Amino acid sequence: MKIKILSIEDDPAVSAGLKESFETEGFSLITEKDGKEGIETAIREIPELIILDIMLPTMSGFEICKELRLKKIYTPIIMLSAKSEDVDKILGLELGADDYVTKPFNVRELIARVKAILRRKEMVSSDIENYSFGKIKIDFKRMIAFKGKDEINMTLKEFEILKFFINHEGELVSRNTLLDKVWGYDVFPSTRTVDNYILMIRKKIENNPSIPEHILTFHSAGYKFVK
Repeated sequence: MKIKILSIEDDPAVSAGLKESFETEGFSLITEKDGKEGIETAIREIPELIILDIMLPTMSGFEICKELRLKKIYTPIIMLSAKSEDVDKILGLELGADDYVTKPFNVRELIARVKAILRRKEMVSSDIENYSFGKIKIDFKRMIAFKGKDEINMTLKEFEILKFFINHEGELVSRNTLLDKVWGYDVFPSTRTVDNYILMIRKKIENNPSIPEHILTFHSAGYKFVK
């Protein structure tokens, strides 16, 4: 069965190019040009990954990403934008996106990033299947996390980071190590990306994010996970 990808893009030329390229690679690419229809398709079709343009009519890509996460659709999302500002990248990450590609882009690079995310998704769901610490319970197989009885909205990247920390419990992990082992390529301009992710994860798993108990900061050195 072909891997199903959803593209939400209002430019017909870009959509046609993506469809031809992805289907040549053996993927099944569903295309939508409107945010509302894209959300409905994401819920109905359950794709393995979503390619989401930011500049769309009626709803922006940011609004779509936020709505999908609120509806507990945790499908990995790659955002496309003509803007290259860090603030847009950070906003996308904070809303739950997993990667960010600036237009114009090389479709071969986009396909490579899609494949990399899908490989990491498979890796996250293997090996350690269940893990608990404090009030947190994680099912890596189904990629579901709970804090007490409440489900936590977590992205694939956040699951990847947590799993890496769990596999290196008690070890001091540098920001560059996280970028190399979790991202695997240079997506963002600095290690601030890691800090932003750690901040978001702490908000979800720590009782008091400003005084973390599980992901500890060692200034100028990195982070350490303590169960």
